[in-house]
Amino acid sequence: MDELAFRAATEADVDAIVALVESAYRGESSRAGWTTEADLLDGRRTGPDEIGEYLARPRSLILLAERDRDLLACAHVAEEDGAGYFGMFSVRPTLQGNGLGKRVLAEAERIVRETWRLPAMRMTVIDSRAELIAFYERRGYRRTGVFKPFPYGDARFGIPRRDDLRFEVLEKRFAPED
Repeated sequence: MDELAFRAATEADVDAIVALVESAYRGESSRAGWTTEADLLDGRRTGPDEIGEYLARPRSLILLAERDRDLLACAHVAEEDGAGYFGMFSVRPTLQGNGLGKRVLAEAERIVRETWRLPAMRMTVIDSRAELIAFYERRGYRRTGVFKPFPYGDARFGIPRRDDLRFEVLEKRFAPED
């Protein structure tokens, strides 16, 4: 992974981003990795409409991680409510668990902290995903105890296989500059 390159996505990347995100979260292909939501949700995880909205928003980008122009991972990074927001984090399932995701997260944090000069990064995680929450806690995120409802009935977010889904907000505060 030494030759990993980061860049911001463009409209030309939309189809590749959708394919990567879907492969990481939905269907049988997602079971090759540990981030699958296949037991929790059916249906889509994202689509070209959502990706286009992210690309059009100010202070919003989709960070791509590539090797030899081959898309390996992505994440949506944006400014929301005075802090960075990290979401749609996807690593090719067959490459999960080798440190690639940690590098993408670190680059997203660098953008939020150094380029946008924001004091914190936040994200929402399905609160029943204990292994995923533990991954973020090991990287300095803390559970805030703030919960958001899952958007039941909105197929753009998937078709729930359970009726107890909700999101918890995780947050990492950055040390102030000296």
